[in-house]
Amino acid sequence: MLSSSRGLLLRSSTKIRIGKRVALASIAVSGILAVVKITVGIIGRSASVLADGFESAGDVVAATAVFFGFAIASRPADEGHPYGHGRYETLTGLIVGVILFVAGIGICYRSLLGVQHVHDVPASYGVWALLASMIAKAVMSAVKFHYGKRIRSAALTADAWNDFVDILSALTALTALGLTLLDPDRFLVADHYGGFAVGLFVIFTGMRVAKETSSRLTDEMPDDEMMSAIREVSLTVPGAVGVEKCFARNVGLQYYVDLHLEVDPDLTVRKSHDIATEVRFAIRKRLDWVADVLVHVEPAPDIPQAVVSEHSGKGHSESSG
Repeated sequence: MLSSSRGLLLRSSTKIRIGKRVALASIAVSGILAVVKITVGIIGRSASVLADGFESAGDVVAATAVFFGFAIASRPADEGHPYGHGRYETLTGLIVGVILFVAGIGICYRSLLGVQHVHDVPASYGVWALLASMIAKAVMSAVKFHYGKRIRSAALTADAWNDFVDILSALTALTALGLTLLDPDRFLVADHYGGFAVGLFVIFTGMRVAKETSSRLTDEMPDDEMMSAIREVSLTVPGAVGVEKCFARNVGLQYYVDLHLEVDPDLTVRKSHDIATEVRFAIRKRLDWVADVLVHVEPAPDIPQAVVSEHSGKGHSESSG
């Protein structure tokens, strides 16, 4: 029993460590991109590059929130938090969504602020800053989606969507800047509208991220595939006849499960308890995303004769021994 608990703790700590490392890498990459693009946007007089730079600055704040979310989620359970602190990781995903939404509004406002003003044509070297940003964000987005799915992290997945939208926003900014450079007389304002489009991308992504993380915080059930996996593992234990009910709630990187297990009604309380215990540890061992299972034993309504005979045979054999 002790070794099983240690195994679960090790897996959980490994997931936390992976999440923190990815978040730190994201802070570094987004920080460098923000400095480069804001500098290029100001010196090169490009509203779209500047807007994309401020969006990267928001990414630094978002990634920092994700890092601290993982740090708090790694704290062990205590008297006030018997289910642990895992939901702080999910909460940081919601914070990322709010940051994106607010940042998007700010980017839209700033991009349209100088649309009526006459200004010089943006410098062409802003193109290289945007191309570099697209490549860097494509790599970070792929990394975050990979590890977010692997460790089932709402915060990392939210930040991955953030990076994915950064690619689209940089492409939009690149298109707007390209049009401006191609024909300044006709498309000078395109640079400003490109910045506005970047802001819209950020706003809608923030709304999507906030919706997904809110569903986890409000105890939305896992998908059908995950619930089926719990039931299938339960029924591999000898003596487990059926599953009457099964519920699961998300607590950060893992789930807590409530399971109503059906057993032969003629079994003793001790034997039913032993089966329930085996089911609990079988689920925790085979499904690393399950933190713990509370098993309620229920009498099965209709037991097939073969199952009854099997249990009766075992009981007779034990009595004879």
